[in-house]
Amino acid sequence: MNKEIPWWKKSVVYQIYPKSFYDANGDGIGDLKGITEKLDYLVKLGVDVLWLNPIYKSPQVDNGYDIANYREVEPELGTMAEFDELLKTAHDKGLKIILDLVVNHTSDQHPWFQQAKQSKDNPYHDYYIWKDPVDGHEPNNWGSSFGGSTWTYEDSVAQYYLHLFAKQQPDLNWENPKVRQEVYDLMRFWLDKGIDGFRMDVISLISKDPAYPDGPVIQNKDYGSYYAGAANGPKVHQYLHEMNREVLKNYDIMTVGETPHTSADEGVLYAKAQREELNMVFNFDHMHLDYGDYGKFSEKRFKLVDLKEVLTRWQEKMYANDGWNSLYWSNHDQARPVTRFGDERPEYRVKSAKMLGLVLHLLQGTPYVYEGEEIGMTNAAFKSIDDYQDIETKNIYREFTQEHHFDEASTMRAIYLKSRDNARTPIPWNDGKNAGFTTGQPWFKLNPNYQTVNIEKALADPDSVFYFYQQLIKLRHDYDIVTTGKYELLDADNPDVYSYLRVGSDQKLLVIANFTDKTIDYQIPKSVAYQTSKLLLANGQHDASIQDKQVKLEPYAGLVYSLK
Repeated sequence: MNKEIPWWKKSVVYQIYPKSFYDANGDGIGDLKGITEKLDYLVKLGVDVLWLNPIYKSPQVDNGYDIANYREVEPELGTMAEFDELLKTAHDKGLKIILDLVVNHTSDQHPWFQQAKQSKDNPYHDYYIWKDPVDGHEPNNWGSSFGGSTWTYEDSVAQYYLHLFAKQQPDLNWENPKVRQEVYDLMRFWLDKGIDGFRMDVISLISKDPAYPDGPVIQNKDYGSYYAGAANGPKVHQYLHEMNREVLKNYDIMTVGETPHTSADEGVLYAKAQREELNMVFNFDHMHLDYGDYGKFSEKRFKLVDLKEVLTRWQEKMYANDGWNSLYWSNHDQARPVTRFGDERPEYRVKSAKMLGLVLHLLQGTPYVYEGEEIGMTNAAFKSIDDYQDIETKNIYREFTQEHHFDEASTMRAIYLKSRDNARTPIPWNDGKNAGFTTGQPWFKLNPNYQTVNIEKALADPDSVFYFYQQLIKLRHDYDIVTTGKYELLDADNPDVYSYLRVGSDQKLLVIANFTDKTIDYQIPKSVAYQTSKLLLANGQHDASIQDKQVKLEPYAGLVYSLK
């Protein structure tokens, strides 16, 4: 490996949602011991880094993103000793671990908030954001991500507190230097244990516009958007530069910020190396391409031309500004990519899953594989709203059926396509009882297709999505051009095929992907000059070299050629 390339640029990250990964003690909930027991599976896949969703003590109102104690492990998931064992075992096997850092807000059960609401004079009151009523009402019109107002009235202090998410998730006041030092201390606590970095939850929201202006009213909503006053706020870069100076630069770690409603230009400010903030960010532009009149809960399908434009914009901006991209199709908050961007029909599921993996992993950036993506898991077609657990999904069902009076069928279709619960069904390890996930009663329903789509079947089939991902990851490790080469989009206006080059000093990689269920005779653009071509990886039968600049693309074909 080229020593000049930071390790996190060559790495592939595997995201683990602990509750749904593997249950070692039979209580129906995935746990830290379960992750430890399955590390060899992840070594076999070839990934480098494991990102764990929150493992801290939490009332679980928002599946662990409401933290009551940052220095204790959630008892449902295990003990600190079991975390220490997981970290050591992972390191012994050559795997790194990063944790979720959730510091835009805490749980309302956190001791800081319990103190904060005692009185305005309590020293912890200023750890959170409080406002007096305005004409007897909320201080502004901001609407919460999960529905309703972002403000909740607290009788004990006769003030409203801010929560951009659930009312049980009060926002921290980053203007208070004591809050920032508390955050840096808890970061050091985990880094000194030996973890390898952080994924920072909604980190672009930590600095609010001090004027707290009304947000633009969102179509079909009773409230305004808070992003105008909370995303990429006036001091966010000051805070992150301070965090880097105080904590991050003292450790050899990776950092990735979740930055909703952040443009590529703004993203550069977080990820440009010389600014000394974060290594990379998660952007959401490609996740918004299929939003409809009512936001993300829509039956709208993305357009490939739009997808190419968004991914290209981020590729080019980061490359030109010494920044770095995070590459992802899915995570714990998003639908399964085969359903959303590919084709989940049985005859195309495997093929389109491989194609999507190839397109993503050969871009410049650090790829993230969300648990189950490597076997081509699909959305869960639950028949009843009672089968869903996610707070956002429950709220949208109530809003659609009771406020907008949409029919049940269209509401459930939108939920099937976009609910966060699609990503949270337990991992199917085999086709046996409870999919081999637990010997007890699973905390959440299994995906109904687990007898067809499971890890045991994938490992037994040399042509499975799993082994294709294994090859993709090896390709990234073996070819520095995937990390360092310049990205160049081809055929921007082609509505069916995504093709691009990765250009190095003495080699090019040509990536071609068919996003349709049709066979396509694809003509390599005349601008692509080369003497020889060699097929490196494909998800079907293709010529070992390109003949007459023509490539026959099967439905959902994905292939990469080395050109010289």
